[in-house]
Amino acid sequence: MKDLELKYGCNPNQKPSKIYMADGSELPIQVLNGKPGYINFLDAFNGWQLVKELKRATGLPAATSFKHVSPAGAAVGLPLSDTLAKIYWVDDLGELSPLASAYARARGADRMSSFGDFISLSDVCDADTAKLIKREVSDGVIAPGYEPEALEILKGKKNGNYNVIQIDPDYVPEPLEHKDVFGITFEQGRNELKIDDDFFANVVTENKELTDQAKIDLAISMITLKYTQSNSVCYVKDGQAIGIGAGQQSRIHCTRLAGQKADNWWLRQSPQVMNLPFVDSIRRADRDNAIDLYIGEDYMDVLSDDAWPAIFKEKPEVFTREAKREWLDKLTDVALGSDAFFPFGDNIERAHRSGVKYIAQPGGSVRDDHVIETCNKYGMAMAFTGLRLFHH
Repeated sequence: MKDLELKYGCNPNQKPSKIYMADGSELPIQVLNGKPGYINFLDAFNGWQLVKELKRATGLPAATSFKHVSPAGAAVGLPLSDTLAKIYWVDDLGELSPLASAYARARGADRMSSFGDFISLSDVCDADTAKLIKREVSDGVIAPGYEPEALEILKGKKNGNYNVIQIDPDYVPEPLEHKDVFGITFEQGRNELKIDDDFFANVVTENKELTDQAKIDLAISMITLKYTQSNSVCYVKDGQAIGIGAGQQSRIHCTRLAGQKADNWWLRQSPQVMNLPFVDSIRRADRDNAIDLYIGEDYMDVLSDDAWPAIFKEKPEVFTREAKREWLDKLTDVALGSDAFFPFGDNIERAHRSGVKYIAQPGGSVRDDHVIETCNKYGMAMAFTGLRLFHH
């Protein structure tokens, strides 16, 4: 297949639309089910690059959950604790395969943003992963292959219209890439930067210690940022992104946005949230939305007298700001990556409130000394990579 006609482009009025190889060669993909659209393919191809690099960097199966050409979550296939299995709503599925665990983590970290996602998997999709995908609201999946049982499960999703794409894992793109904007063609070399342990060798803080897990988490953060619309910041804990701030004009707004998502991820693990008495009939999406409101500033939207009976069996206590802060102070050893330098120490102050201990960023700000000083104040270890990771 040398080209594939699409229904329309980014919006229904943008026609005609198709994907094809400029040199006339065969496309490196097969559509096994459904009719993926323009944005589906943008998410699929960006996500595939991300998980392929995560697998190469860590040796573990990887998954990502994409929305609007940025990851909502990304993770590698480490086992789930009982707590994570419960907050990701997979505790009824038993022990998951490593690939399914990777997707549960990628999808579960920010369930609000992942709703209606496009999934990318580093490995052949197995039945465990397909069963997990089937129960979530999602547009499609791309993987290097599918076990027969997994493919049959996925073909039955969305009344037989679920998008299933198989990509050639050996496909290597041309070293130059092109993009048309306003009728003008841009050309640049592909970002082939390899992110590994050496990427974090230049530790500039008084604390020089980067644990093996910290290096893995920093690699996950930087690889995730490599395929996130800039400006962007990513918080990572134990092999998964827990907060991604994408596409913000201000660095501090990236840090705050990603930090709030990381805080929400941790607050969902608090006993006060895990023991919320939901009514039996509540839908998964409504439950996610209720939790998001309950732990935020708009908690009265679910605790008002006319709202809570439809959500809870009994009215929960307010999760006070003081109680939330007490729980958040238990979050530690978080890694943080930034796609460009931090211009001010306020980013470090905000990161500290979300348990960040390890940081990787390019460096190069005129205020690097202040940023380093702020890290030293909290005993953080920060590496300067010397390389920016903007993605547009």
